[in-house]
Amino acid sequence: MTPPSSGGSPVSTVIRRARVATSAGFAAQGFVYAVLLTSLEGFKDRYGVDDGQITLVVLGVCVMAALGTLVADRVARSSGGSRVVLGSGLAIVAASVVVAAVAPGFALLAAGFAVYGVGLGMVDAGTNMQAVAVQREYGRSLLTGFYASWSAGGIVGAVLVAVTTGRTPTDPVAVALLSGTLVAGLAAGWVLRSAWRGRGPAGVHADGVARPDEALAIPVGAGERPVVPWGAVLLLGLGVVAYYVADTAISTWSTIYLGDVLLAAASFAPLGYAAYLTTTLGSRLAGDPLVRRWGRVIVLRVAALVGAVGLVLVVAAPGPWVALVGFAIAGAGLGVIAPLCFSAAGTLAPGHADAVVARLNIFNYVGAVLGGVLVGAIGSTSSLHYGFLVPIVLVVAVAVLAGRFGVTRAEGARATADSEAGA
Repeated sequence: MTPPSSGGSPVSTVIRRARVATSAGFAAQGFVYAVLLTSLEGFKDRYGVDDGQITLVVLGVCVMAALGTLVADRVARSSGGSRVVLGSGLAIVAASVVVAAVAPGFALLAAGFAVYGVGLGMVDAGTNMQAVAVQREYGRSLLTGFYASWSAGGIVGAVLVAVTTGRTPTDPVAVALLSGTLVAGLAAGWVLRSAWRGRGPAGVHADGVARPDEALAIPVGAGERPVVPWGAVLLLGLGVVAYYVADTAISTWSTIYLGDVLLAAASFAPLGYAAYLTTTLGSRLAGDPLVRRWGRVIVLRVAALVGAVGLVLVVAAPGPWVALVGFAIAGAGLGVIAPLCFSAAGTLAPGHADAVVARLNIFNYVGAVLGGVLVGAIGSTSSLHYGFLVPIVLVVAVAVLAGRFGVTRAEGARATADSEAGA
């Protein structure tokens, strides 16, 4: 059966293709991100660098990604919209992976990561812009499902590094990394061909119908400057920061933590991130149905508490297997936090959702700096055991403030009833 939109009219083939293309963009981003970050231990060995230098590289990526988000905001206002943002960002990511794979020295590797940062920022913003637009056309929660595609791609990337470590050449070319170029390049072409191109006035969908579910959002007339409700964006930004502090800490440092601190084997160390991504995928697949049944607030609060429990287990772990379980539990909780924040952002100013999403996306890199750089700095001066305390505090704060993040159970039930009635 063709899925209904929020107004009860069928969702067109064009929109369904856009949904698939957006999912491909999320999956490609997750794949490349995992391949690069689970290779950090190998980069340390290849170039003879330490955790401090890796921390500086991560900081550079975050800074350049913030720049990429600003570029995305400007490009999204052009005739190509967020489709071009996402496609171009994926092409930049594909090129940057080639540089990282062939870099003969650490300086060129760092330059490759800087280019990757620009592409990362554009893809992060572009995927969320596309996801919010497609969700609006469908008229029901889809964001956690899109993020599930990111997790699936990340799992494949992390496992690829685990099974190829010590089995494929890394000098003069890191062969396994080149798979990231292929995946990102193919996704870029797919997005540019099939992603969502709709650009209508505020509150009006591709079929020309003004949706009643947007009636309470901030009104913005066609052609007006984007209205950004900063109070709401800052609150959602707290959730985004908390998630990305935890996520970046795990993605950047879990392999090094398991290998250097808990003395896991080189083939075992990348599995911490793989375990985290696996349970993150499960939580995201379940997230949209749970939100429609219980509402955003309850789902967000429970998810944050589960994530905090997992992180506590990581900090207290006496050995690699206990830490692996901790990373898995953390993923089961943390996975839905960011998509629910971006889902809420998409309703704040429907006519200019891209502008709101681009600004919220900046908090991604605030969290990434704290998670990748601050956690690494603490680990360099003391131990990564203490570094993982930082995300615990922020995730608990999200659980405490979850009541201010939006949709109630009753509202979620009404949305589900409307969707079922349209079917």
